[in-house]
Amino acid sequence: MKIKFLGAARTVTGSMHVIECGGLCFAMDCGLFQGSKEIKERNYQDFKVNPQTLDFVILSHSHIDHIGLVPKLCKLGFKGNIYCSFATAELAKVMLPDSAHIQETEVERKNRKLLRAGKIPLEPIYTVEDAMKCLSQFRPVNYDELFTPAEGVEVRLRDAGHILGSSIVELWLEEAGKRSKIVFTGDLGQTNQPFIKDPTFIESADYVVMESTYGDRFHKDVLNRVEKLKQVIDETMKKGGNLIIPAFAVERTQDLLYDLNELYVKGDLDESIDVYIDSPLAIAATEIFKKYTQLFDNETKNFVNNGFHPLELPHMKYSHSQEESMELNNINRSIIISASGMCEAGRIKHHLKYNLWRPESTILFVGYQAEGTLGRKILDGEKIVTIFGEQVTVKADIRQIEAYSSHADQSGLLSWLKRYDGTPKTVFLVHGEEKAQQTLAELIRRDIHLQVVIPQWLDEYPLDESMHIEPKAVPMQTETRITNRSLEAEELYLQLRMKLNRFYQDSITGQKYEELIDKMEKITSQL
Repeated sequence: MKIKFLGAARTVTGSMHVIECGGLCFAMDCGLFQGSKEIKERNYQDFKVNPQTLDFVILSHSHIDHIGLVPKLCKLGFKGNIYCSFATAELAKVMLPDSAHIQETEVERKNRKLLRAGKIPLEPIYTVEDAMKCLSQFRPVNYDELFTPAEGVEVRLRDAGHILGSSIVELWLEEAGKRSKIVFTGDLGQTNQPFIKDPTFIESADYVVMESTYGDRFHKDVLNRVEKLKQVIDETMKKGGNLIIPAFAVERTQDLLYDLNELYVKGDLDESIDVYIDSPLAIAATEIFKKYTQLFDNETKNFVNNGFHPLELPHMKYSHSQEESMELNNINRSIIISASGMCEAGRIKHHLKYNLWRPESTILFVGYQAEGTLGRKILDGEKIVTIFGEQVTVKADIRQIEAYSSHADQSGLLSWLKRYDGTPKTVFLVHGEEKAQQTLAELIRRDIHLQVVIPQWLDEYPLDESMHIEPKAVPMQTETRITNRSLEAEELYLQLRMKLNRFYQDSITGQKYEELIDKMEKITSQL
């Protein structure tokens, strides 16, 4: 049994980890690399595993740095199932074609220059057609339910509290009569976010593959981020400029709408200020959020049930077409929320081109900016940046509100890891820059006394035999105190559900239909 780290190793993008066990080979995530030119070049290279040899893929959530190379994987011969939560599958239907469209558009623009120079034109990593084709291989599953993608492998998805549909992945693997448990955190969320429930605590594991994005930092202004947003809005409108907010289409855009709605309800948002969502992807993702209200936390559910929907703002306007987006170049005193969140692609680059040089405008960053991205360069204080091959002077005010991050900070990561009942043999830190990872690793070794490994890209590690950890029934998360008797009833219900699921799967596999029907009829008669 071994694990290979083919992405998100000492960097925050390109998540992909491959496990080999008992003759099986499968991948956790298959994400796009973002950041510096050197990092992005990996997207054009051959996979470091033959896609045709993979039995299945599991996706933690729908952000492009976790799913963005799935169409390429399928294009190059992967034929297996792709498992993820229902919300992730729904979001992937809009995320992947959008990613392909951006690539086709960028390549078309670059090719015009290459052809004029007599050079060989580029090809996109994958096309919209490729993205649409891969969707037929998605197999969504419910949170907290065990499933068996292959013999000797059991999987359970748990709510990661990062974005809608994000999952912590629990894996039970069997090889040579021994069972091991590996937990992949995906991206862990911070607590008390709008819409999303808090991350699930996991009770045990032999190995933990853990994200470390904010391993050296604490989120600021968490308790007063709405007031910080109001302050930035007021300052920008007083100058007469536009407030440009680069935001991820999934979660960050919706969090901003939540807070803007709160300001509006309190009377703290001037109704004369138009709010534009200039991202077809963000518009589509917002509609998917409205569809999955059952995944919302209790507070947001109560808002919706009381007639206050945090995703509906009276003076919010959607820019669906490119023409509508271009019209925003001529406006003032407005709020424009656009993707991509790291300013690497999409319509946000046009808004930066038309607003960065204007002293009356403000660029507000509300998400992580990976090293080498345009957003990171602006945030780090570069005075001249290149956009679409043109140099643009930075004269706008540059602001940041870190409280919008959907990642757990250092405190959140350590708190989550400390909740394990047993002692994991090894913690592998991924999805982080080296400084953050080294800081977090030292704290884990010192305070929790666990072995920590920070893998390099393409590193491979054998997973030794470990103690036998059986999956336990999962009590559904609740945000109110419940009685011990209630918890016991819930535990028994989930144990029964797991047993029924296994019996059903075994009966179908063995074609024991009469036995299955007889058993189900007996159970039904007792209810």
